Amino acid sequence: MNDQSPLVSAGADIAARSFAIIRAELQARNLIIPQPLAAIVERIIHTTADFEFAELTRASAGAVEAGINALRRGCLVITDVQMVRAGIDQRRLQHFGGSVACFNDNQAVMELAAATGLTRSAAAMRWAHEQGYLNGALVAIGNAPTALFELISLIDQGARPAIVIGMPVGFVNTVESKAALMNRTDVAWIVTMGRKGGSPVATATVNALLRLATGEDNSA
Repeated sequence: MNDQSPLVSAGADIAARSFAIIRAELQARNLIIPQPLAAIVERIIHTTADFEFAELTRASAGAVEAGINALRRGCLVITDVQMVRAGIDQRRLQHFGGSVACFNDNQAVMELAAATGLTRSAAAMRWAHEQGYLNGALVAIGNAPTALFELISLIDQGARPAIVIGMPVGFVNTVESKAALMNRTDVAWIVTMGRKGGSPVATATVNALLRLATGEDNSA
């Protein structure tokens, strides 16, 4: 007997139809994106209904594979804001023994921010580095360019995240922070160029990587 509820079945059908529409529209626009990056772009478009992300999303060589491998090792996922943390698929992450954290509300981070003048998101990155949490981590930034700039500075100081998802959104230092990340050759990165990005986009990227890691979507 099929114990799958009609609502679950309907949801799966809607998702399948949505991705079929996305792929058809990408093809109609002559936007051919190679796998495995295509799986990420499709998830971002599914989340935003914005096909511009097909042209804005960029990845360093081997970045998608680096993200998949880090997740399969059970890495820590560090986010710049709680909204990104809340949206990450815990079931798939825990399947590999991984976990997700946002340190913005940590008392030590708040004290560091007050003492240094850093934003809390940036202070959280600095504190995470001091605790040794950044090395081998997947860092997902969907809101704060200050956090991305601080992370880049910490990489200069020896931090070694497995991959950086650099997708802050906004008008002040957003473009510049992403450009600075894209200039790096010592860390894997996935970026949405320009002003666009945001917590839902960063979350969709991490969840797409998780689906690739579990083999539910096509991977390299």
